[in-house]
Amino acid sequence: MNVAVVGTGYVGLVSGACFAEMGVHVACVDIDEKKIQALQAGEIPIYEPGLEEIVLRNVREGRLSFTTSLKEVIDDVSLVFSAVGTPPDEDGSADLKYVLNVAREFGQNIKKYTVLVTKSTVPVGTASKVKAAIEEELARRGEDIPFDVASNPEFLKEGAAVKDFMSPDRVVVGVDSERARALMMRLYRPFMLNNFRVIFTDIPSAEMIKYAANSMLATRISFMNDIANLCEIVGADVEMVRRGIGADTRIGRKFLYPGCGYGGSCFPKDVKALIKTAEKNGYVMRVLKAVEEVNEYQKTVVVAKLKKYLSEDLKDKVIAVWGLAFKPETDDMREATSLVTIDLLLKAGCKVRVFDPVAMDECRRRLGDTVEYAKDMYDAVLDADAMLMLTEWKQFRLPSWGVMKKTMRNALVIDGRNIYDAEELAEYGFEYHCIGK
Repeated sequence: MNVAVVGTGYVGLVSGACFAEMGVHVACVDIDEKKIQALQAGEIPIYEPGLEEIVLRNVREGRLSFTTSLKEVIDDVSLVFSAVGTPPDEDGSADLKYVLNVAREFGQNIKKYTVLVTKSTVPVGTASKVKAAIEEELARRGEDIPFDVASNPEFLKEGAAVKDFMSPDRVVVGVDSERARALMMRLYRPFMLNNFRVIFTDIPSAEMIKYAANSMLATRISFMNDIANLCEIVGADVEMVRRGIGADTRIGRKFLYPGCGYGGSCFPKDVKALIKTAEKNGYVMRVLKAVEEVNEYQKTVVVAKLKKYLSEDLKDKVIAVWGLAFKPETDDMREATSLVTIDLLLKAGCKVRVFDPVAMDECRRRLGDTVEYAKDMYDAVLDADAMLMLTEWKQFRLPSWGVMKKTMRNALVIDGRNIYDAEELAEYGFEYHCIGK
């Protein structure tokens, strides 16, 4: 089976590589010539565990290739996956210009029945716009070539994307024809041999499922952060509260961990887009507006605690930041709490020294020389007035507190992810504060 994947970003590259790993012949397409040249040279533009090995192996074995031209490969494929970006527009709605560009190029070049599958996260109703764009291009050509559109949203967790793709808990496919359904079933059957769970829906429902899923997870996070903030005020322990409510099988334990806010390429963007979709249809998403408001506030709480427990005047204080990526096992800093925290620290006149196992280059790209880049986690805390834990990388979980106590100017740790033990830090002479206790 031959497919093309347009877009070699996070979703497109992982999808293309994993399809190839299962024996599909995949052409990954991107208009960025430098990115394609780098991929052809074996350079992977994103950090994702296991991805580089799969890409290199499948290129070597001839199942995965990279090109800048969809026209060159479209005659040989039965499915074209659109995995281009849908960045938030100025009003928060999803910008569909790249999605529609792919649709137009598809309509300009197909010569036989082909299915255009939208893998990008797009608002409900996008498929009809995609279909109209294709029909417009076919009419301009004076052609009547059969085609279908489909929706196949991705549910990949950064840091575990390859595993999620290869062993999905579900695959959602929105189709409106049996012909497209049969093609999608054939493509995904090898992935589901142990647990065959392809959920077929109509296309609008598939488009909505992705937004609803991410918005529910974001809601659980913001709810728990709201509870954590109240716990601090009334003297409760949010960890005990979390365990107590998570033991209820109707609620469960996942995504109930309090912290200093969610970030990344999905949750913030998708919550905003769903709110905007509702507004365009005359409805107000009251819960999601509160979710967004809580999260924006939560990104500021670490600095608020720093001012409370160190000094209201932070001018010239040396602050170490452990963790820059929005979550572990990725170098992605989109909407990361670290960006808000560092901005607040710099505005307060702090000297900020940062360390992250993989996101240092991304931080340099974003922040330049406004912060100091440490060689390692211990270099970051040298002569520091406080250490702020923002991303719970495994290597941060058991630091040498004795060494840090000797090298820090002031033994203050503010834990934005609740990964440390207060009693242990107290034994070493640290003042320790976290979220919700």
